[in-house]
Amino acid sequence: MADVVTGEAVVVEVRVAQLPSRALALMIDMVVQFAGVFGVGLLLSMVTFIAEEALATAFGILLGALVVVGYPVVFETLTRGRSLGKLALGLRVVSDDGGPERFRQALFRGLSGLVEFWLLFGAPALICSLISERGKRLGDVFSGTIVISERGPRQAPPPQMPPALAGWAATLELSRLPEELAATARQYLSRFGELSPMVQHEMGARVVARFAAFVSPPPPPNVPPWAYLAAVLAERRRRTEARLARQIQGYSTRHGAAPAVPHGAAFPAPPTGDPVPFPPPVFAASPARTPATPGGFQPPA
Repeated sequence: MADVVTGEAVVVEVRVAQLPSRALALMIDMVVQFAGVFGVGLLLSMVTFIAEEALATAFGILLGALVVVGYPVVFETLTRGRSLGKLALGLRVVSDDGGPERFRQALFRGLSGLVEFWLLFGAPALICSLISERGKRLGDVFSGTIVISERGPRQAPPPQMPPALAGWAATLELSRLPEELAATARQYLSRFGELSPMVQHEMGARVVARFAAFVSPPPPPNVPPWAYLAAVLAERRRRTEARLARQIQGYSTRHGAAPAVPHGAAFPAPPTGDPVPFPPPVFAASPARTPATPGGFQPPA
């Protein structure tokens, strides 16, 4: 995964295409290009108006180069970053800011591909892809593009707010919570149903102990680890959505357009009301409840 900063200064997480999938997509595209070059050669062999052999060879090389360069440029421009190979593998070329690939970017990638793959047998592209954190080849580096994968494993639903902790979560200070630690908590909650009751509690306690150094105030007594983590992540997500909604509202006000809020509804405010008992967490599988320890669970101060 990689973070992409859009033109509106919003950070979006995308799945960078891996080298094997890009290589397979390239093989499909090269088969199509070989077929195009072969077709051009077949047509030239049937043409009799070019008498000189050297001129015919030069003309064939020129048309072959046009096929090799024109194929990815035309397809990626018309399909917003997808060639036949990328379409088969679920890949797409996008700009570094997450926007669609532009014609000039597709043209530069096509010209670079002629040199990288057809003249230098892919060596520069392979070396650059292995060095680059985002798997970019030279054409991507100089054109300002990145190849992403639009397919991937289904993500678990986001953690839901335990109703009993909604009021407490609304008072949390979350500005110091690192993204890496939040990702660890999301992974723990997504695998919660696969763990044994003992591992559920022990692993959750370790993650909560790390959260306690960045999140305040501490939770109420007798809060199980999973509920604490779910409440913190749900509140963090709610605040992020609310901030994005305010940015959209401000942008729409300045440009005289209607606010574009996802699903046509405003982001909900934190629910209030009397605390209710903690329901069992709803994740990939129905987890077994961990018996409460004497005195309840509370992360260290």
